[in-house]
Amino acid sequence: MTIAGMNHFTVLSSDLERSKAFYINILGLTEGYRPPFAFPGAWLYAGDQAILHIMAGRLMPANAAGVIDHMAFTASDLQSVADTLKRQGIPYELHRLKGLEIWQLFCHDPDGAKVELDFAASEPAPGE
Repeated sequence: MTIAGMNHFTVLSSDLERSKAFYINILGLTEGYRPPFAFPGAWLYAGDQAILHIMAGRLMPANAAGVIDHMAFTASDLQSVADTLKRQGIPYELHRLKGLEIWQLFCHDPDGAKVELDFAASEPAPGE
């Protein structure tokens, strides 16, 4: 077997519309085709690739399954993202990755999933 790439992440949501609003309005993903599953959810796309599946309509687990720490996306326009997060009252941490100098921005979705957004080293630091 050879792994060719990452297909998608799935997050659980206690409120489908709130989760969609975060990933669509804040992070810029788009909602697209999703097979007619028997449970509510959404498939969110970057371009023509469904990269994030949201599952809803179930109780949130008392103990989360697995050990995934966060999901990371390649992003652009650091200033715009920082401004949007501030306007929405979403706290974030921003760091430069030593050695590569890329920007790493960390925040959390409405249900607490940790999200990393990676920006090119050439992007300027966001103004306050």
